[in-house]
Amino acid sequence: MTRLAIFDLDGTLLNTIEDLASACNHALKGCGCPERKLDEYYGMVGKGIYNLFRAALPEGKKDEGTVQKMAGLFIPYYDMHKCDLTRPYPGITELLGRLSREKVRLAVASNKYQEGAESIVARYFGQFGFVKVLGQREGKPIKPSPEIVEEIMSHEAGTTKDEVVYIGDSDVDMQTGLNAGIRTIGVTWGFRSREELEAYGPWRLADSPEELGEIILGDRSGR
Repeated sequence: MTRLAIFDLDGTLLNTIEDLASACNHALKGCGCPERKLDEYYGMVGKGIYNLFRAALPEGKKDEGTVQKMAGLFIPYYDMHKCDLTRPYPGITELLGRLSREKVRLAVASNKYQEGAESIVARYFGQFGFVKVLGQREGKPIKPSPEIVEEIMSHEAGTTKDEVVYIGDSDVDMQTGLNAGIRTIGVTWGFRSREELEAYGPWRLADSPEELGEIILGDRSGR
């Protein structure tokens, strides 16, 4: 029985791509670099903001000084505009409500910087009482390191690995769950392809939040 569902954030719970792209293009412009098209960002996000900057910057401009300048431009802009176009995927709010009613504990393990992750979860999902929201933090490894998942589990005393599931939309998420030794569910409505998810042998794939709920609660159907 699943007692703890740990979710990725961007591309899984929230469609954040347009606000992320807008903030990154703002930072690129501030660094005198060409902006990127929206479609390019689907393959760049999900690995932490510093890796996003390195991917978005042109060759010859990927030095650490420019990456840090990008951060200084990106973070204040994104903090002001992160909810301009970002929305929960259709059916996500209903899914979280259903899981909460069924006493499944909810958590987030994201590569979004910590303050951004906390504030955006509070903005859209504050009513659901996530037991832990963890993002990218100074001195902590990012996904696909399993440390972020293990830290969440350490706060849920008595929860065993077979009672935990990790849900995400990318190869990084599937690797994270595998590295943590827990079941993974790939969601196909996010930023990456079904083929990318399948390559990592997830426990299950879900094509809609409704289907995801059925998978997570499937072992309770006889109640």
